[in-house]
Amino acid sequence: MENTVQPIIEIQKEDVVNLSFPSDPVISDVSEHKKLMEDLHKATSLGNISKHKVYIVFRDSEGPKKVNTTVWAMTEKSILLKKGVFLPIHRIVSVDLL
Repeated sequence: MENTVQPIIEIQKEDVVNLSFPSDPVISDVSEHKKLMEDLHKATSLGNISKHKVYIVFRDSEGPKKVNTTVWAMTEKSILLKKGVFLPIHRIVSVDLL
C-alpha cells in the first residue's frame, strides 16, 4: 500500500467559517502542544502590536489547510482572526511567524 501525503491547500481567512472541524486534536504530544501554544501567544502579540501576519497550518474534516492572517485574540479553545472568524486550537498543526 502506497503512503501518500495530502497537499496543504491555502485558503482565505473568510473561508474558514465554511469548514467542518472534527473534535479530535491533531497534536497529542505534550511538548508539541506547549510549543504551539507559545507560538500562538506570540502570534497574538505580534498581531495586536504590529498587525503582523502568520501562516497557520490546520486540519479540517477534509485535510490540511493553511491561511495567511493576523491573529487578534485567543480563548482557551480558539483563536480569533479578522472579521470574527474563529479557528479551533485543537485542529491547528503549526504557526509560522514568517
